[in-house]
Amino acid sequence: MAKNDKKKSNWRDKYRFSVINDTTYEEIWRIRLTQYNAFLLFTAVVLFIIGTTTVLITFTNLREFIPGYPDVTMRRNILLNAIHLDSLDRELALRDKYFANLNAIVSGKEPVDLFSMQDTTRNYKGITFKSTPEDSALRARVENEERYSLATGQVSPESVTSLAGLHFFPPVKGIVSGKYDMRTKHFGTDIVTKPKSPVSAALDGTVIFTGWTMETGFVIEIQHTNNIVSVYKHNSSLLKETGDLVRAGETISIVGDSGELYTSGPHLHVEIWYKGSPLDPEKHIFF
Repeated sequence: MAKNDKKKSNWRDKYRFSVINDTTYEEIWRIRLTQYNAFLLFTAVVLFIIGTTTVLITFTNLREFIPGYPDVTMRRNILLNAIHLDSLDRELALRDKYFANLNAIVSGKEPVDLFSMQDTTRNYKGITFKSTPEDSALRARVENEERYSLATGQVSPESVTSLAGLHFFPPVKGIVSGKYDMRTKHFGTDIVTKPKSPVSAALDGTVIFTGWTMETGFVIEIQHTNNIVSVYKHNSSLLKETGDLVRAGETISIVGDSGELYTSGPHLHVEIWYKGSPLDPEKHIFF
């Protein structure tokens, strides 16, 4: 049997690739590789190209040249439209609940309760409440002022039948900075007072609206007897909820500077509406 001298090729056989001058036959460049090394080199080059392309698309503006990918302006507009749509949905929901409460009160029924679902993505068990000296001082001040409230016991209907017989409790004590003016559609009175001062209810009644608007910040509205509604705007926080019964002189909110359009400092905007028409608060309340 003849001996087979032919060598079988394997992955570790070396191959030489060279570049030779065709005129002088001088070897200019050469490289020796095995099949295994060639495979590793090819794989490394492919991975490098893929990684470089991914980095350029992720961290540079080259991704905007991909067909169908939005540019910076389009993505900004999409985000702003989503924010505006969410705010609009909230305002519409608050408006519908406001009219539902108003209709229920006029009809002699109980107001529709406003409630919010708890955010299940947050852990509320680890929250600790600590009282500060400012909180204690405010609590003592409110309790001291409510000792002299004109109303005692449960809220009862007013026995008078005209505005002349009503005694409006001043919501705050301060300086009038903006007067009632029908020509400029300023339907209330602005009172400048100390920041974080408590705001009191002008009459006994039922809270028909609590919420926040972009123009006037935190707002609370109270329905009184004799078709009277009092409105308190630009509060820093609200202490009552829709449907709560309040007494004249009872603290309902805290003076603030909330709102983005119609405020230039801490103050309270008070409105009084009688049968759907605005009244001058200074003619009924001594600030």
